[in-house]
Amino acid sequence: MLAELVHSVADFANQVLLAYGLNSSRRGPDALHPYGYSKERFVWSLISAVGIFCLGSGATIVHGFQNLCSSHPPENIHYAAFVIGGSFLIEGASLLVAINAVKKGAAAEGMKMWDYVWRGHDPTSVAVMTEDGAAVTGLAIAAASLVAVNTTGNAIYDPIGSMIVGSLLGMVAIFLIQRNRHALIGRAIDDHDMERVLQFLKSDPVVDALYDCKSEVIGPGFFRFKSEIDFNGVMVVQNYLERTGRGEWSKQFREAAKSEDDSALLKVMACYGEDVVEALGSEVDRLESEIQKIVPGIRHVDIEAHNPEGMSI
Repeated sequence: MLAELVHSVADFANQVLLAYGLNSSRRGPDALHPYGYSKERFVWSLISAVGIFCLGSGATIVHGFQNLCSSHPPENIHYAAFVIGGSFLIEGASLLVAINAVKKGAAAEGMKMWDYVWRGHDPTSVAVMTEDGAAVTGLAIAAASLVAVNTTGNAIYDPIGSMIVGSLLGMVAIFLIQRNRHALIGRAIDDHDMERVLQFLKSDPVVDALYDCKSEVIGPGFFRFKSEIDFNGVMVVQNYLERTGRGEWSKQFREAAKSEDDSALLKVMACYGEDVVEALGSEVDRLESEIQKIVPGIRHVDIEAHNPEGMSI
């Protein structure tokens, strides 16, 4: 019962931390954090998981170990059974709500529920579900320990149950620590989504080759994609001339070529070069827009023109 009390206190404190993290992560971008504060929820989720490990798991296991040799049957076992039954109903209802939230998150990302638990981009909802699941399981273990004590008259089952509950909390905490650790380090987007983006870029006529393609999860369902592209200059110019008309530029070049000096020709060439650079910018904007349509969660796309000599523009 003391193990479940400690678990409940830790669970309440963790929910408060998670709520604070969710609220803080909704702040928009600013000069200091240009990509926003979405990752802050991962920080508080990690702190919550460490709290489960230290307070929930550590204190419960130590208490159970200390009472292995000095345990005695509870004096009011019926009251304990009533408390466990009421807690089971409350925690069970909370678990159902958390499961529905995880299902919605999985559906939003096009993943199965268990895949979302292991690889989803929002550890917060997974943390709530696993904590509530551990609470329900811990209550079942506490109830089984009380039944064993009442049936056999041997009080040792009480501290053993406490240690089992603590071990369960420890496993949950380690799982959540790892999930939030990967989120904070900056994991890549799913291979399926990355492959769709790369296939689109490789099949586009203005793209000759791709270099240094990277992605990063910057929040729950929010991603960043970066790539260096070797553009096909011929296709970029052809697309530009199709939009603006070949005849006008041909006329300007022919007239400038008839001049006695090169000043007129250089002026036309400068104007043409500036327009080609703008055309390249338009192609970049088009690619970025198409990438965000393919994977709507990609909020930031960084495309750089690749320089064969090793420098990027």
